[in-house]
Amino acid sequence: MATRSSSSDGALPVVDLAPFFLAGVGDVDAARARVTEAVREACMSTGFFRVVNHGLPTELMARALELSAAFFALPDEEKAKVRLAEGSSSAPLPAGYARQPAHSADKNEYLLVFNPELWLNVYPAEPAGFRNALEECYAKLTALGLLIQDILNECMGLPPGFLAEYNADRNFDFLTPLRYFPATSAEETNGICAHEDGNLVTFVLQDDVGGLEVHRSDGWVPAEPVEGTIIANIGDIVQVLSNNKFKSATHRVVRKPGAHRHSLAFFFNLHGDRWVEPLPQFAGNVGEAPRYRGFKYGDYMQLRMRNKTHPPSRPEDVVDITHYAI
Repeated sequence: MATRSSSSDGALPVVDLAPFFLAGVGDVDAARARVTEAVREACMSTGFFRVVNHGLPTELMARALELSAAFFALPDEEKAKVRLAEGSSSAPLPAGYARQPAHSADKNEYLLVFNPELWLNVYPAEPAGFRNALEECYAKLTALGLLIQDILNECMGLPPGFLAEYNADRNFDFLTPLRYFPATSAEETNGICAHEDGNLVTFVLQDDVGGLEVHRSDGWVPAEPVEGTIIANIGDIVQVLSNNKFKSATHRVVRKPGAHRHSLAFFFNLHGDRWVEPLPQFAGNVGEAPRYRGFKYGDYMQLRMRNKTHPPSRPEDVVDITHYAI
């Protein structure tokens, strides 16, 4: 768990969600409006922000990261047992343990956890308590996703409840504990290549190793670990719906020498059958041409997964949201 005590590292805006957990204390409506404006500004610049007073106990975050590190420290043959038999699940990705293939530029291993209510998951027996910590984090991160979605709805000036109805199905969300391997040289430091997330919003809990970087107009800046905080970023879906008014955040992970990096990433997604295209509030209704043609979310996810399973030989051939750009 991160141990640095600063509330901001100077790189990312800080969003304090406390007003959304309070009632009858001062002018809550005004405080919530200030939070909404802070999220709007962040989403229109880099798409990244740091969340405090988010509803996840610091002790839970620390425990989940510590148990995750204990799991990944197990022998490879033990971790390999924590996966479903091929073809035994209808999930878009197989639940359980996996490691990036050798040909991938990304150098990490991970455990994929879906909505526990779907009974798709396979959990390791060790370390004790890992499953409970993951499921508790999953529930609280889902609640945080619903709150941020409501704030985004307000930021975008959409009718009340629009995004809640548009994205009401929680069966495509997933939680991923990850371990990044130490850098092997000064040149070979890639953990995850520069990319944008394809979903609606992502939350990241990280240990104190660091390595997550965000691209801004002035170059790459670190999203430093700060104890008790969660990093949030919006993804391609918000960028498309807003017709490029909100920015899907470009980011990467740079591995450090001599240290594994541990994190938990929660992906707040759409249902695979959901249709995505610029909303009229950001296109036709305001006299602007749509910047993207419409697409089914599941089709886009399949293209992105192919980037991982069959990486193109040329970086410019990697499929991202520009595949649908007009």
